[in-house]
Amino acid sequence: MILKQIRLSNRAKERLSRLKGRTGIKNWNVLCRWAYCYSLKENTVPTPENIDGDSNLEMSWYTFAGEYSDLYEALMIAWCKKMGLSTDHETMAKYIKMHIERGISYLSGTNFIKDLNSLLKLGVLG
Repeated sequence: MILKQIRLSNRAKERLSRLKGRTGIKNWNVLCRWAYCYSLKENTVPTPENIDGDSNLEMSWYTFAGEYSDLYEALMIAWCKKMGLSTDHETMAKYIKMHIERGISYLSGTNFIKDLNSLLKLGVLG
């Protein structure tokens, strides 16, 4: 397990709320998984920023990753290696949070995600 808890910023929580409304997806963790994978797809290092875990939106690693926790961890290990970064737990935990935050920003900032079908098309075609 890379990290025990993931706490998001208030900004990310507000954006997730809008995404929940648009897509009808009820669970935060499902949208966070989409955000994580979408951000990883960018193949760039997220802009370093201090992410304030200032919201009350917190989930355990298992809630975030579920039964596919090994897959989400393997994706981070592969990404870190590709970017020439360490694969120690501290580095990977930092970048998991950064990818979730960046992915939420990307998904909520796009006008093409108007509903669940828009999100699904992004996953299929993106």
